[in-house]
Amino acid sequence: MSRRNGLDAVIAGGGVVGAACALLLARAGQKVALVDPRAPVAWQREVRDLRVFAIAPDNAALLEQLGVWEAITRARVQAYRRMQVWDAGGGAPLVFDADTLAQPQLGWIIENNLLIDRLWQALREANVRLYCPAKIETLEQDESGVRLGLDDGISLEAGLVVAADGAQSKLRQLAGIAVSTHDYEQRGVVAFVRSEHPHQASCWQRFLPTGPVALLPFNDDGEAALQGRLGSIVWTLPNAEAQRLLDAPEEQFKRELAHALGGELGALQLQSSRAAFPLRRQLAKTQYKQRLLLVGDAAHAVHPLAGQGVNLGLRDVAGLQTLLRTGRTLSSAQLARWARTRRSDNALGAYSFEAINCAFSNDALLPSLLRGHALGLAGRLLPLQRLLWQHSNGGGIHAPKATEKA
Repeated sequence: MSRRNGLDAVIAGGGVVGAACALLLARAGQKVALVDPRAPVAWQREVRDLRVFAIAPDNAALLEQLGVWEAITRARVQAYRRMQVWDAGGGAPLVFDADTLAQPQLGWIIENNLLIDRLWQALREANVRLYCPAKIETLEQDESGVRLGLDDGISLEAGLVVAADGAQSKLRQLAGIAVSTHDYEQRGVVAFVRSEHPHQASCWQRFLPTGPVALLPFNDDGEAALQGRLGSIVWTLPNAEAQRLLDAPEEQFKRELAHALGGELGALQLQSSRAAFPLRRQLAKTQYKQRLLLVGDAAHAVHPLAGQGVNLGLRDVAGLQTLLRTGRTLSSAQLARWARTRRSDNALGAYSFEAINCAFSNDALLPSLLRGHALGLAGRLLPLQRLLWQHSNGGGIHAPKATEKA
């Protein structure tokens, strides 16, 4: 069976970045299809997703432009107004404060499956054609367009295809685009916890010789027992240590986690199961080939210590929004420029996060003596602090118009 649809674009992958890209193109008047091997699980308030993101203001503004931000904030988000970063070896902390930076908030903590749920609702309303469950098996392309073969025999033809199908991207492989990969031999242990002391709408990150540990504030849904004390942790550890703590009795895990956070939030109580994911840096050699674009994890996977993974992916999408202002059809020259800009920004981010992780995740004497003091110095220099914050926000501070409501 063959189907010729006259599509402008096909998006492979319906995660946060892929769904946002499909919605962006549809809002621009393009005929769009999205292909994904499985339908997303509906968001449920009673089930907290262990995978959460710290969404930066520029990407919140993008989600507002796509028409989904209000639906997301009505469901469950946690704004954070402060971020404290400090080193276990000593020295003063680096503190980002919304008041100091003249911002209503620094960002929002949001669950992965909530973002996907609201984006998919908007996709249906925007008449994006959904091929799900379906897998792309073949790719043919030239300078004028692409032809995709799905596993159910359907053939899709379009002027453009966007690979948002994850770090193991099938489309990237079919196009023969190589990647450079570095395995950190670390895993990120995640869980929800209740802290003895209130989190104060703050993100807390402490650097240890084994890797950083972070606690992100999370919306407690008004539960009296959790009020202002529910947090999502991401604890970076060497593989063996991560497995040991996944297997450890709950009491031992809680003690070691509280110690890792330096006692700043007091005793901790688990509010969920524990899970872990492998950490690696991966960069595609290019984000563009003929009529194929790579976005999100298909193009770049980075260390989670700065919480920039999904933010970088959404900035890939925002870059396409700028191109679409010139017209519906994107030329090869435009796509090539987009790819060069995005790969440069993504590579800079990936290697910067890697350098920070290497500098702080060791117990060598000289780095231990210097790094805490370097953080403290950055915290005392307001222009430098503002520059660091603006860089983490994609080069500028933007926010949705409905900021106060979130």
